[in-house]
Amino acid sequence: MKKKITLVSLRSLRALRDIKFVMSELPIIFDHSMEIRKTDSGIIMSQWLRTIPIAFVFFFTTSCGKPSSSSKAISGANKAVVSQEEANTNDEVQSVTAVLVSPRNPRPGEVFKVLVTGSRTVQQAKIQVTSPAGNIKYIKSRSGEGLPFWQIAEFKAGATGKYQVTFRTNNSSVVQQDFWVTAKAAQSGSNAVWITVKGWDAGTEDLYSAWVNALFNGADERASWTALHEVTQNKGRNFLYNYLSLNEDDSVGKDHVLMQPDCADNPFYLRAYFAWKLGLPFGFHECDRGYLGKPPRTGRWVTNEIQLSGSPVRKFNTFVRMVANGVHSGTARTALNDESSDYYPVPLAPDALRPGVVFADPYGHTLILVNKIAQTGNTPGVLLSVDAQPDGTVGIKRFWKGNFLFNTSEMIGEPGFKAFRPIVVKGGKYRLMTSKEIGADPGMVPFSMQQKNMKSEAFYHAMERIINPKPLDPEAALLDLVQALYEQLTVRITSVSNGEAYMKSHPGAVIPMPGSAAGVFQTGGQWEDFSTPNRDLRLLIAMDAVLDFPDKIVRSPEDYKLPLLKKPESVRKDLEELLAKKLTELTITYIRTNGTEQKLTMGEILKRKAAFEAAYNPNDGIEIRWGAPDGSDERSTCKRRVPPAQLEKMKAVSVWFHKRLHPPT
Repeated sequence: MKKKITLVSLRSLRALRDIKFVMSELPIIFDHSMEIRKTDSGIIMSQWLRTIPIAFVFFFTTSCGKPSSSSKAISGANKAVVSQEEANTNDEVQSVTAVLVSPRNPRPGEVFKVLVTGSRTVQQAKIQVTSPAGNIKYIKSRSGEGLPFWQIAEFKAGATGKYQVTFRTNNSSVVQQDFWVTAKAAQSGSNAVWITVKGWDAGTEDLYSAWVNALFNGADERASWTALHEVTQNKGRNFLYNYLSLNEDDSVGKDHVLMQPDCADNPFYLRAYFAWKLGLPFGFHECDRGYLGKPPRTGRWVTNEIQLSGSPVRKFNTFVRMVANGVHSGTARTALNDESSDYYPVPLAPDALRPGVVFADPYGHTLILVNKIAQTGNTPGVLLSVDAQPDGTVGIKRFWKGNFLFNTSEMIGEPGFKAFRPIVVKGGKYRLMTSKEIGADPGMVPFSMQQKNMKSEAFYHAMERIINPKPLDPEAALLDLVQALYEQLTVRITSVSNGEAYMKSHPGAVIPMPGSAAGVFQTGGQWEDFSTPNRDLRLLIAMDAVLDFPDKIVRSPEDYKLPLLKKPESVRKDLEELLAKKLTELTITYIRTNGTEQKLTMGEILKRKAAFEAAYNPNDGIEIRWGAPDGSDERSTCKRRVPPAQLEKMKAVSVWFHKRLHPPT
């Protein structure tokens, strides 16, 4: 039986009844009407009404069951005009939200990839590609557990012509889609940075999340890169590697992408790179920095429609440098309800905190969620992010108090988890999707004001329940915190050593210290490159979290899986003994001024905790920066001390470290 239907709205995997399709206009363009044939194996697309013969993006979302806690109710007016009799509710059909072929125009003999996103089903399903000569055997595949779940399969193209992707689960055809292998990639002659083909929607947002997740999949807290482009130049990680067939990601190519953002730029660089590849709109707002009681406000909107000269790659590189000059630490801290902002706030919910979501801390640092490792047995879950440093290096960070600062008092702007506000295109003009539109579209990560004025302890408690929904074994939880602190200390070794190397190569030099407390934490130049006030403040908070954990068991025993016959006070005593033992086992080593190695246990470092409130100045010798006590043998090799005027400034700034607060910036 054939039914001709018109589909008018989007459905996410969370909202679980009606079938809805959204046909992308990138680069295959569809009428909203199409023929479908209902079969036992699902819904087969039987006729495309209009197509452009190049590689495609195809989106549709379906679901079944009850909506999650973060889903929004949908009014009858918003439901698709498909009755339950006409809609096939086969779970296999409902599993896919997006399919993308890369590169955009595969060439004969070239390896290409197919990305499928959706529910867990897509991880085990079969992706089949048929060429004019018959079926192509896949080379290899990998998968990930977003949200959304995804699978990437690789194939090798044969001769030019029309190819077809078929997505199968349990030997049933679920999706069929055409794309073309061509001898030469189509290129644009526009002076815009890139041509926009369509606006953002739930399908492209799913692809973005899957791409971010795949880009950093398998990386842990030991992973770091010298620049963001080092990650995108990794063909195994980057699904969009050379997507435009310009050798744009080949490090030895004539023109290749260069991306070396700092922390505020990093989310925008990733978003711009993805939008450039797929022909999606992108923009950033120039913002002021705000002040206490007044969050940063947006100004001029700069988009990819700006006119630049040069090759596509050179235009992109020029454009992201404009992003770096226009985005700053206040950009992500605009008011949560500011609809002109590039970001909007999301709820603290498992299906909202997905790869690509940005965390804006109260003091200007930003991190991008990349992966969530589920809690299993006695092993705590882990929420991973990526951030960038002033020197352009990029690294993986886990969620915990030592990395993710949250506070809603004595700071400028409104922090928290936020998603990029989608840009839609109507009549050739760009506009940001409103919060109401986001709220009405269950395919989008929901808009939420939950984090406004939220107390920090409530925030961290909510996050702990998301990362570890089941009560944790207290010993496993403590050891996990100790390991996180240890990893922060090992990263600090490199940062402090970099400053020491600079000072040794410039004997007699004094790096100027900013005059205000805010300047100490924010100023650029050599001070930003080699001082560590922000890192050390986070380190102090991390130390407090580890030392406080045994007492936390007594305060919140319901959050942990305590032995039945033990009282919380008894468990606390056991944890204190375990902590003391572990702190003697883990050590770090730094190189003293005289070139000898100095080994410190974590226990020794924690006894020096107060010294780390004034260990951030690169004009001090390295022994002082690791808290060596006055009169100790360790301190005896130190030959450098901050000038007296700087020491007085440091005394004035110390109150912020002591209170574990960042001055408003």
